[in-house]
Amino acid sequence: MGWARVGDRVARDVVDVRTDLAGLTEGFWVLVVTFEGAVTAVRFADVRPAPVLRADGVWRPLREPWTTSLDEAAYVAAVTEVRRRIAAGTVYQVNVCRVLSHPLGDDASVGALGSLLAQGNPAPYAMTVEAPEAGLEVACASPEAYFLRTGSRIVSCPIKGTAATAERMLPKDYAENVMIVDLVRNDLSHVCRPGTVAVERLCGIEEHPGLVHLVSDVSGRLRDDAGWSRIIGATFPPGSVSGAPKSTALEAIADLEPVPRGPYCGAVGWVDADAGTAALAVGIRTFWAERDETGRRWLRFGTGSGITWGSDPVGEWRETELKAARLVGLASGGVATRGGTLA
Repeated sequence: MGWARVGDRVARDVVDVRTDLAGLTEGFWVLVVTFEGAVTAVRFADVRPAPVLRADGVWRPLREPWTTSLDEAAYVAAVTEVRRRIAAGTVYQVNVCRVLSHPLGDDASVGALGSLLAQGNPAPYAMTVEAPEAGLEVACASPEAYFLRTGSRIVSCPIKGTAATAERMLPKDYAENVMIVDLVRNDLSHVCRPGTVAVERLCGIEEHPGLVHLVSDVSGRLRDDAGWSRIIGATFPPGSVSGAPKSTALEAIADLEPVPRGPYCGAVGWVDADAGTAALAVGIRTFWAERDETGRRWLRFGTGSGITWGSDPVGEWRETELKAARLVGLASGGVATRGGTLA
């Protein structure tokens, strides 16, 4: 039986699984959209408050080396190529990502990993879902809201700019955030009433476990005909994890990244179609399990960095390491949680 944990609620009793957004007309749905656009929507009949996540199953520290889709040399080369494209005037900013992988035993529970993340890396848009009916095993500790909806009001909170401390934030980080805010404003204007799109916060400092981010808030009032499909169609993939202009940034990503991102950098969260509310996170700080063509099970985790003309290639590689360190450390048993370290 599938289940999901979103915020302070647990959802159980799967009654429908869809691979499109057209059916989100009633009920409570957990939604995962991969960066490549594949939709998995799972409707649950039983949704109730549950302040503490208690998942069945076990999680043991991962002891083998993690592999990466881009090693340091390849990542530095990708950043250098993005800077070349910026100099040529084809793009202004591109988010370049890599996917880490670790073999995963058949008895390992991604739900138990989600419980571990809740202890060791609490996040405002955390979600864990184990739904074999839908092929979903995802544990997300995202700090970033792709969009939050309450009735006609929609808010997107892009994160651009990451450092170990606020004092280490660079001018490049602020410029990067402002560029993406402009992109998000443009995306929302396609589904919001004229004159209602506004920047409520620009480059605010937010502290999260192990690092700080620059976060902005862009809001608007949705048009009457702006359903779930139109909203996601106008704004996906999230600007903070693609780049600007989005079309040429996506071309660069397709050229430079050797593997699909999957749920990483996609949309992860919930939709209450009856209430007209939703909280969808950008799928960063996200683990997911999948099997390769041989049937071997793997745990994946993505990490990346936004590249501008002011980027230092080695510095951007180190930013991907900073973003991955705590989460991969938790999964590997090397970071203490509120309940102690893993045995």
